[in-house]
Amino acid sequence: MKLSVVDQSPIPAGFSAADALANTIDLARFTEALGYSRYWLAEHHATAAFAGPAPEIMIARVAAETATIRVGSGAVLLPHYSPLKVVETFSVLEALYPGRIDLGIGRAPGGSQLDAYALQRLRPSEAMHDDFPQQLAELLAFLGGHFPAEHPFSRIHVSPAPSGGLALWLLGSSGWSADAAAQLGLPYAAAHFINPASTRASIERYRAGFTPSAHLDAPKAIAAVGVICADTDAEAQRLYASQRLRRLLRDQGGDRGPIPTPEDAVARLGETPAQPPRDEGEWPRLFSGDVATVHERLAAMADALGLDELMLVTVVHGHEARRRSYALLADAFGLEPPQAQSL
Repeated sequence: MKLSVVDQSPIPAGFSAADALANTIDLARFTEALGYSRYWLAEHHATAAFAGPAPEIMIARVAAETATIRVGSGAVLLPHYSPLKVVETFSVLEALYPGRIDLGIGRAPGGSQLDAYALQRLRPSEAMHDDFPQQLAELLAFLGGHFPAEHPFSRIHVSPAPSGGLALWLLGSSGWSADAAAQLGLPYAAAHFINPASTRASIERYRAGFTPSAHLDAPKAIAAVGVICADTDAEAQRLYASQRLRRLLRDQGGDRGPIPTPEDAVARLGETPAQPPRDEGEWPRLFSGDVATVHERLAAMADALGLDELMLVTVVHGHEARRRSYALLADAFGLEPPQAQSL
C-alpha cells in the first residue's frame, strides 16, 4: 500500500499563516523521509483556517526542499484560471523538477461564491457560467498540442514545451468528475474527505467507463481520506475535538476561524458526544483513533475499493501531533525511506 499526503496548510489558533507554510515545508521533508509517495498542496481562498491560496508557489518551494517525493496540486481550481496559464506554470515546474510534478485539476471554487467572483478578471452582471468542461478540454489540448489545424490556438507554442513527465489528475467528489476522468482517460482522485457518500460509486463508475488514452492505459484511482492517528484512542479523540468544533460552527453558520486548540474545542463542545455527520457514507470522512484501529480501517477501505494508494489529510492544531499521525501510519503500513525503495 502506498501512502501520500494532501496538505491544506492549516493555520493553528495562536499562530500565523507564515507559521502554517513553514509547517508545510517541514511536513513535506518529514513525510518524504518516511516513504510517502506524493505531497499535494490544496487551494483555498479567503479563509482564516488555511494558508494555501496558491499551490503552484508552494509546489515550487516544496519540490526544492525535497528530492524524491512527487509534488503536486490537490487541486488547481481551474475555473479561476486560464488553461494556457496553468499549462505554462506547470511546464515550468516540470522543467525544474523533471518527473516529480503532478497537476491535479478540480472544479470547486475553494471558497464562497463571493470569493469566486472576486477572483474573476471579467465580472459579468449575470450569474457566472460554468464552462469547466470547455476549460478542461482546452487544457488537455495545450498539454498535448492537438488543437485542430483551423483552431487559432493551434498557432500557440507553449514554452517550456509540456513534458511527458507531468502527470495530470482529475480530482472530484461527485459522479461528474469520475465520468469525466473515465471518458478522458485520466487518473482519478476521489475527495472522500469532502464527500464520503459518493466515494465507492464514483470509483466504480470511473473504472466501468474508463477509456484508454495517451495519458493512461488502464484506470488509476486513489482516495483522499481524513485521518487523525495518535498513540492512544483517547489522545486521537482529544485532537479530533478541534475538527468537531469546526464542523459544529459550520453547521451553525458561524465563523470557524483558525484551527482551535483541543483544550478550547473540548471546553466549547462541553460534554456533547461526537455524532457521525449526517452526510457520512460507507466509511467516515475522517478516521480517528490509535494506530491499530486506523490502520485496520484504512486497509479495509482500500481493499474494498481495490486501491493501492491512499492520500491522507490530517488537520489538527499541533504540528508535532500532525507529524506523529503520519509517522505512526508510515510504520503501520511498512513504508520504506526513499533510499530503500526499489526504483
